Amino acid sequence: MSDKLFLTAIDLRGSGAHPQAWRRPDSRAEDLFTAGFWIDQLQTADRAGIDLAFLGDSFASRTLEAAAVAARAAALTETIGLVPTITVTHTEPFHISKQIASLDFASHGRAGWQVEVSPGAEQAALFGRKAQQDNGSLWREADEAIEVVTRLWDSWEDDAEIRDVASGRFIDRDKLHYIDFEGENFSVKGPSITPRSPQGQPLVVIRAESDESAAVAAARSDIVRIAADTIEDAATTAARIRRAVVAEGRDPADVFVLLDVETLVSDSAAEELAQLDNWAGHVRAAESVSHIGDLAGLHLLLGSIEAAGLDGVTLVPLALPSGVAALPATDTRSGSTLRERLGLTRPVNRYALEGKSL
Repeated sequence: MSDKLFLTAIDLRGSGAHPQAWRRPDSRAEDLFTAGFWIDQLQTADRAGIDLAFLGDSFASRTLEAAAVAARAAALTETIGLVPTITVTHTEPFHISKQIASLDFASHGRAGWQVEVSPGAEQAALFGRKAQQDNGSLWREADEAIEVVTRLWDSWEDDAEIRDVASGRFIDRDKLHYIDFEGENFSVKGPSITPRSPQGQPLVVIRAESDESAAVAAARSDIVRIAADTIEDAATTAARIRRAVVAEGRDPADVFVLLDVETLVSDSAAEELAQLDNWAGHVRAAESVSHIGDLAGLHLLLGSIEAAGLDGVTLVPLALPSGVAALPATDTRSGSTLRERLGLTRPVNRYALEGKSL
């Protein structure tokens, strides 16, 4: 077994992962477009000691903007990592870098970024800037976008802010650096207009759902999310991802592989799932390992997943908010930033090492 911290994360989306979850009398579906609903979910998960909350978002969904929800929750939560989804296909990386760095400041070092792409003609038509892209093109663009964002996060040295009242100088301009990025999709001069945030490099999260996304995850991400039909399949996938991480010249100890686990936790979970499927008119196929049962059974499942060598789980409640209320309690981790709590080294600013100047 690994010496790594076993992470527990939660995926928050709509009324839950089951498309009929909004019909439940406890769904609070009428509150989905209010900040209060999402703050309640995040605060409950925070009190349970959950390490990370992934907030879903896309241009195809009708939900509150994930980054805005995370910003609202920053001052109202204490230890949970706030990881909104921001898609890169139609969003400029300069704006993403500012948004996540600002969230990192607001949360005192608890921010992350879940990277997604925007496939399909419908989302492309919303913007009219470019044609529909295939998966390879989408993830090549995403790879460039991540590089731009992380370079911008690194474009201020730690001590660039001097705030010298006597001289009226706010920054030492020799400690701000152009990134001078020229790629297939982006041309960015830099530097960022947001100072280096508490983590320096907030966590980058990617779902490895295809060969293309898995390759970018191996090269760029701190956390890789996977889905699998069985724990054995998940262990095989995790091993393949770790080999890819090594092939990229990275230390697999610096990358967490988390398995999605769909959950419906109660003493009547089977009957509740049957009702959801009845409303749908068909039996919904699970998208990953699932637990439909009581809390004791979920604890046993998590133990089996840890024993198989996974670095943690992302709990995916089929129904909210009951799925959040049923979260298993975990130890609340202390530490000044999320990266430190997870045992990840804070990146050293590359410009300080290279002695570059404007």
